[in-house]
Amino acid sequence: MTENKKYTHKDMASDQEVRWCPGCDDYVILRAVQKALPEIGRNKEDIVFISGIGCSSRFPYYMNTYGMHSIHGRAAAVATGTKLANPDLSVWVITGDGDALAIGGNHTIHAIRRNVDMNIILFNNEIYGLTKGQFSPTSYLGQKTTTSPFGNTQPPFNPGELAIGANSRFFARISGNRPKEMASLFIEAEQFKGTSFIEVLQNCVIFNDGAFDLFNKKETRADNQVYLEHGKKMIFGHDSNKGLKLNGLEIEVVTIGENGITEEDIMTHDAHDPNPTLHFMLVRMKNPIVTGVIRSVKEMSFDERFVGQMKEQLEASKGIIFDDLVNAGQTYMLD
Repeated sequence: MTENKKYTHKDMASDQEVRWCPGCDDYVILRAVQKALPEIGRNKEDIVFISGIGCSSRFPYYMNTYGMHSIHGRAAAVATGTKLANPDLSVWVITGDGDALAIGGNHTIHAIRRNVDMNIILFNNEIYGLTKGQFSPTSYLGQKTTTSPFGNTQPPFNPGELAIGANSRFFARISGNRPKEMASLFIEAEQFKGTSFIEVLQNCVIFNDGAFDLFNKKETRADNQVYLEHGKKMIFGHDSNKGLKLNGLEIEVVTIGENGITEEDIMTHDAHDPNPTLHFMLVRMKNPIVTGVIRSVKEMSFDERFVGQMKEQLEASKGIIFDDLVNAGQTYMLD
């Protein structure tokens, strides 16, 4: 077995000029991935990045690893084939909200359902950026875009609802301007055996600037975003005095010290709970929004089951080879 090499983030960067709009969060995500990869203990030749079409899909060009810039919406399908062909690879899918949830929605849903061992990073900027500002599956109702000049009339997808509805075993959400937390989250996602689905709230400075300012800006983030960690209380706020409390079938925001509320009343996050009900409720919250690793439940991955089944069949076979099948005679009879 080849010993894993030691890398720095510079080793993970290709010699290609990075060409995104100045100020785009894509730069932050790229740097976070490049910083995370040296920590996962894999050689560069064992890592592959696969993308579809969109601004985010330039990503493989900027990584000094294997990669493929595939076709619109098909990144998850190409990545599934890649993983099954070589289960030892660390496979990463780079996609956008339009690429993954519109034309690629079916592939995304079934990759999650199957639990293929790969990492899907969804760059969600709630707009089509590369094709100049059309509304996307995550654009909010009433949003004015180049294709909805009077306001978007289509209700948006919530990527977290979609993922958990497809039985996502690992779902996380992170702000596009938090590189340190992002790198840590990417490491955790890669170590998870199965489909890791990570939604990044990524700002498009040209066509949808400020979409997530309430949750991402330093001035407002603390009071409008709850960053979850497994085993820790769901506490947030500028003074760390707010928290989430389950009240019947609703999650409510409470203030510690008011109305008899103590820290003991605040929910403790259990990302490993196999029952997705509470995780589903958390991803639905609109203010505060919930980030961090929301769900992380161990289950055998699709490729493990597939490879295991294939080995069983090979061991049980009678040594039939392809030539035997070709020369076996007719396989069906004509009337």
